[in-house]
Amino acid sequence: MATRIERRHGLRSPAGNGARSWWRDLLGPALASGMLVVVAMWAAGGGLHGLGDLAAGATSIGRLTGLLSADLLLVQVLLMARVPVIERAYGQDRLTRWHRLIGFASFNLMLAHIVLITVGYTWTLHVSLAHQAWELLTGYPGMLLATAGAVALVLVTVTSIRAARRRLRYESWHLLHLYAYLGVGLALPHQLWTGADFTTSPAARLYWWSAYGICAGAVVVFRLGLPAWRTLRHRLEVDKVVAEAPGVYSIHLRGRGLRRLPARAGQFFQWRFLTGRGWSRAHPYSLSAAPGPDRLRITVKALGDGSRALAELRPGTKVLIEGPYGRLTAERRTARCLTMIASGVGITPLRALLEELPYAAGEATLLYRARADPDVLFRDELDRLADARGVRVLYLVGPRGDDGSWLPAGWGGETTALGDIVPGIRHHDVFVCGPDAWMRAVVRAARHAHVPDDRIHLEPFAW
Repeated sequence: MATRIERRHGLRSPAGNGARSWWRDLLGPALASGMLVVVAMWAAGGGLHGLGDLAAGATSIGRLTGLLSADLLLVQVLLMARVPVIERAYGQDRLTRWHRLIGFASFNLMLAHIVLITVGYTWTLHVSLAHQAWELLTGYPGMLLATAGAVALVLVTVTSIRAARRRLRYESWHLLHLYAYLGVGLALPHQLWTGADFTTSPAARLYWWSAYGICAGAVVVFRLGLPAWRTLRHRLEVDKVVAEAPGVYSIHLRGRGLRRLPARAGQFFQWRFLTGRGWSRAHPYSLSAAPGPDRLRITVKALGDGSRALAELRPGTKVLIEGPYGRLTAERRTARCLTMIASGVGITPLRALLEELPYAAGEATLLYRARADPDVLFRDELDRLADARGVRVLYLVGPRGDDGSWLPAGWGGETTALGDIVPGIRHHDVFVCGPDAWMRAVVRAARHAHVPDDRIHLEPFAW
């Protein structure tokens, strides 16, 4: 499943050394096993007996689609519960794509469940479709709550369609997406009170209660409890805000005991700045410097109302954090030599990695793509790294060409130039960060230069 998704998007975040756990490839089999258990319980509960009759068959298949939809919905919740061991093994980019694919499958099964159950009851009782729909809505325990949950899930699914997402700010989309938890919660009473699998089978009750309990526990512990604990423990606040380029600002943060915060260069946090209105909206930003014992730094490009407001942060502003997240870290390293390729504000995690990673003079290369000289971030810091540690820094400055290349106009062919710019790159680890379309072009160029897939490291953050 992962291979199909990654090929469709043209981006791949290969599993590096830190993710080579024996269980890392068990997600697909575990997902299939869970669905097989659900089907087996449905069959054991008499699901196969009514298939010879049209009305009973529609009702029975409706039960099955509802059970499968609920199972996949819980898988969705678990994938995005930010469980550290899962997140480190697969990466948020891959989990997000699986979450999206499973979500649409669960939604379609939910619609099939609603239609088949309503039609099956209508045919069995010989009443009108409208009458039976009304009876189901008002005459069965938990159905009003389930309907409200279905509406919440429809809202989440509709706003997850790419055309809709392009018209929404990230903050608005993220807030709407939280309604998925409401939809899951509202569906539970309907299953408990009217679901045949709950009311007649102790084994089914054990399975479903366990599944709901595990998912609810993961959300409470890792989405709520752990971020709250780290926020209270480290007491981060804004130290200062520094303008780096037009519309780009670095936010320097101070805190206590940051040595105990398990953050690495290349990772990102979800940040909430307690400035009043809009504080509940989380912003995902990468660290732009290696974490210090009492200091962190992020760098933000003003792309929307939320990010523009961060330029006005005052020293002492309190900060809520979730994280750290992401696998674009030193653990991915497999080779002695490194090539970092960044575009625009995508330099932030790679600049932090260049600061943290060990390498000798001449073993690290940075290719930094920018539209114009004023858009180059951290030029002084990068030049100091070049002088102090022997990093080869090449600024690829210029407007985009008409050919869609990752290089500026006039720099040569998209796929042939990378090997010429960095001789021997086939033996390097290649870290890439920038806009998704640009990263796709870089990955094509790296593969054309014979860089193995397991040495190409990236983590797209498209939402």
